[in-house]
Amino acid sequence: MLKNFLKITLRNLFKNKLYSAINILGLSIGIVCSILIWLWVTDELSFDKFLPKYKRLSQVWVHATFDGKINTWQSIPLPTYEAMKTAHSSVVNSVVTGWGGERLLTVEDTRLIKPGYYVSEEFLEMFEYPLIVGDPAVVLDDPYSIVISQSLAQTLFQNESPLGKVIRFEDQVNLNVTGILKDVPGNSSFEFDFLVPWKQREMLSEWVVRNKTNWGNYSFQVFVELDDESKKKEVDQVISTMLAENGEDDMPRELFLHPLERWRLHSNFINGVTKEGRNDHVRLFSVIAIFILVIACINFMNLATARSERRAREVGIRKSLGSTRKYLILQFIGESLIISIISFTLAILMAELVLPAYNNLVDKQLFIDYLSYDFWLIGFGMILLTGILSGSYPAFYLSSFRPVETLKGTIKVGKGATSPRKVLVVIQFGFSILLLVSTVVIFRQIELVKDRDLGYDQSNLISVDYSDELAENYDLLKTQLLQSGAVEAVTRSNSRITSINSNNFLSWPGKPDNLKVIFTTISTEYDYTKTMGIKVLHGRDFSKEFTTDTSSIVINKAALELIGLEDPIGTTLDLWGEKRQLIGVVDDVIMGSPYQAVKPMFMIVNPDWINAITVRLKNNGALNQNLKTVEAIFDKYNPAYPFDYQFADVEFQRKFDTINMTQRLATIFSFLAIFITGLGLFGLASFTAEQRTKEIGIRKVLGASIVSLIALMSKDFSKLVLIGFLISTPFTWYLLDQYLERYPIRVDVQFWVFPVVGLIALVFSLLIVGNQAGRVARANPARSLRDE
Repeated sequence: MLKNFLKITLRNLFKNKLYSAINILGLSIGIVCSILIWLWVTDELSFDKFLPKYKRLSQVWVHATFDGKINTWQSIPLPTYEAMKTAHSSVVNSVVTGWGGERLLTVEDTRLIKPGYYVSEEFLEMFEYPLIVGDPAVVLDDPYSIVISQSLAQTLFQNESPLGKVIRFEDQVNLNVTGILKDVPGNSSFEFDFLVPWKQREMLSEWVVRNKTNWGNYSFQVFVELDDESKKKEVDQVISTMLAENGEDDMPRELFLHPLERWRLHSNFINGVTKEGRNDHVRLFSVIAIFILVIACINFMNLATARSERRAREVGIRKSLGSTRKYLILQFIGESLIISIISFTLAILMAELVLPAYNNLVDKQLFIDYLSYDFWLIGFGMILLTGILSGSYPAFYLSSFRPVETLKGTIKVGKGATSPRKVLVVIQFGFSILLLVSTVVIFRQIELVKDRDLGYDQSNLISVDYSDELAENYDLLKTQLLQSGAVEAVTRSNSRITSINSNNFLSWPGKPDNLKVIFTTISTEYDYTKTMGIKVLHGRDFSKEFTTDTSSIVINKAALELIGLEDPIGTTLDLWGEKRQLIGVVDDVIMGSPYQAVKPMFMIVNPDWINAITVRLKNNGALNQNLKTVEAIFDKYNPAYPFDYQFADVEFQRKFDTINMTQRLATIFSFLAIFITGLGLFGLASFTAEQRTKEIGIRKVLGASIVSLIALMSKDFSKLVLIGFLISTPFTWYLLDQYLERYPIRVDVQFWVFPVVGLIALVFSLLIVGNQAGRVARANPARSLRDE
């Protein structure tokens, strides 16, 4: 029986090579898209789940109500670290960390800049990143210890045992290797190659020590471990008043726990509630995967029902010989499942071929784990889903034929199945139009943001991380850079032009007592606007010629509009209880998210609060030579550090990584969806043309032109595309409008996009249908009519 079943299935596949190839290729592409999207979605959903205490770990965040809304952030006062330990009986432990960053590690002649964190001694006990060597309870107890990753240990010490070896840290202190970590997986929220004790940071930074009892400086990260994740709400209630109890009562502020399991996908807060974030992208691509798979399945159903007339006699003979309807249904669904198995196998091969390029596109290291139970479970489910979904309707439809009618040849099942086929084609084109319009709108959103006036000149602008040696030699460094002929201007500041490292409150004359506004804060010295290419709108920038500039302040245009001063220069502003004279107003600069409006900003002079040096290279066509000149000068005054720089334009483009990835993937999958739809349409049009061969022959004999015949056969398909367009348009507009709500700076979903995309879909379908119709219309009518 099984042998007979397989023989019939294979016979039908080879007998109808074209339609079999269309079905298998369409399903294969649909399954490939689903596999690739599934790999990406699975990776996103897997973040941090390898940590044993995944559900019991949280970060302490802040809700603060001001400026008419609830503002949320993750930087909190340092005393929270110790206070959390005794805040509630369910709090097992707490840990404080720095924000991570690139640090210099030196072993003899080897100098490396690697990412790492300052962490308190509880870190490895709480997060339990696996150690190859060392006890997590003690490896970070000694201030002069360091824990490094396995790959870093191999790089620094080759095959020697790294334990007890000395690493020079930031050219400031020698640290002893006390532990070796397994390399941190790519699906970790923390990415690091080394850990240094928080106690060492206290020894290196007097500022940190000063803030151990300061509840007013929100500059630190604190994490907690609970004994039971269900106790989170109880802990939230207890810690919510902690800031107010310690003097932070100038506005409503609440501490709360943000669980580790929500960090990756749910860390975007709007008015105190998690909204959007990466979870939207997970949902978006999951839906796209479903759409594409459904489109591929529709192809199979359409072609199977269209070809049903040719199998009607087979059904009649089988029924007359005693086959039951149940057996016939199993036969047809079995054939569909075999096609699904073949398609799935081919899809795996195709997925392996495109994975390297796909990984480069999504910036991940995804792979198909053939030993994974989940993979085979999903694969088996996909085969069943596509097989049963694709084969169910044809199976039930074909098995319903009456043997007498089919054997007499009086049934015309191909025409009887046209209504369901039309519905399926409408659905296909509806999905395809939705994906194409989405691609166009997302592209326009990207272009809108990229075309915004940045407020500064990115060209030939590089930044270099600050160090103690650079601080000591800054004046000499700056002088020699300007004299080198390779540099136009130099400045230093607390953050690069492409990022915001600090926000503070500012008071001005006439400010309402209940109004609190966060200002972006830039600590700099001289030549900031000159170096960055920022336009000074009123007054002047800081200058060495004015000794009072250390107590002056410069604001941006957005701040001026907020403050509402008609004649701002000379106004006295209040910052941290100190009076500062306003000396200048500069143009707005996009430093943070390019999707947000520019925030109010102020600049002050503070040479002790510096994190980066920015250099504008001369635009003389000798970029590489200028970089070599600058490198030689930095090596002279900062010899312990390798010359590591970042171009401002490159750093800025990284802000678009997520939406660029979304747009590229949406484009690729949209065109694949159209391609699959086109395959199905090609097969359906080819079959329809074959069915109407004699009709076309008669019309041609009676004088019909080839153009009129092509138009006749294309008319029905054109109607289906137009119906799909009309149904899809309002649904697509609503979904895109909801998606774009996350962006304060956004495009409108303009009406013209829909008819343009609809016209493209129509032309695409007409080319396919017209090609098949033309083939039949050009044929010699004598051949089609010779049997009449």
